[in-house]
Amino acid sequence: MTGPASPGPASGPLAGLVPEDATSDWVGRWAPAFLRPYLRLARADRPIGSWLLLIPCWWSTAMALRIGMSEGAALPGYALALLALFALGSVAMRGAGCTWNDILDRDIDGKVERTRGRPLPSGQVGLVGAFLFLGIQALVGLAVLLCLPPFAIGVALSSLGVVAIYPLMKRIIWIPQLVLGLAFSWGALMGFAALLERLPASAFLLYAGSILWVVGYDTIYAHQDREDDALVGVKSSARLFERNTHPWLAGFYAGAVGLFALALWSAGSGLFAWGGLALFALQLGWQVRRLDIDDRALCLRLFRSNRDAGLLLFAGMMLDLMPL
Repeated sequence: MTGPASPGPASGPLAGLVPEDATSDWVGRWAPAFLRPYLRLARADRPIGSWLLLIPCWWSTAMALRIGMSEGAALPGYALALLALFALGSVAMRGAGCTWNDILDRDIDGKVERTRGRPLPSGQVGLVGAFLFLGIQALVGLAVLLCLPPFAIGVALSSLGVVAIYPLMKRIIWIPQLVLGLAFSWGALMGFAALLERLPASAFLLYAGSILWVVGYDTIYAHQDREDDALVGVKSSARLFERNTHPWLAGFYAGAVGLFALALWSAGSGLFAWGGLALFALQLGWQVRRLDIDDRALCLRLFRSNRDAGLLLFAGMMLDLMPL
């Protein structure tokens, strides 16, 4: 791999495998050379995935706080510290999930233009090293998990089956994004499990809405690989919907907003939370209007903009907790 001061493409056996912009992120610029392939295996250079895994955790924490306040319950003193704990856990588990995904997909990734420069198919990381790195990240996630109450630990552990099978779904079903949604939305249950030690109706409504949101934004993301996926025989919602993506995307997003509205109503949320949901809905509507499935760069920008949409809703939920 090129060093942090090398602006040009890689040469030698990695030529054409390492992206030309490999030094444009913090990993390429600042990380020690021996760590760079592992950090890229965990997608540390692309934090958007950690954000999208974290945001449902933060939503559920804010909503659980709202319910606890309305019930007059004595909430744990670590309620706000839980936001930081979830952030650490999201980074570790997203990295572990990406590593597991790349272990299973190493042959497919070598045939796809966007992914053939990943550490495993390009030979920058060996299979044994990838498994060891996976174990290290899992241990960090376990350390975070052990800070939670027993009920929350049980809820978190029950997600492992879905997480483990997701990378295989693109070989089996036409909407593997649905299984990704089941896994990536699990945080929508975790705030309730950690603070209330139960799962009220609003938790399941928030979880269901998040699943639809994930299916929507990952369909946008999948349009970057639509042609390559067809060549290697990988299924995706982008291939299934193709030219009909706009109405499907609008439907997924509308369903997400509707379920989030029911969750807010069930939790007794106030004006600021509803304002956050309105901004969230407007941002999703902008994505639908702007989407051009043949513009890969635009698809990536719209996909990444979901972090901002999610944070707008979270900000509204947090403001809703403030005394007027």
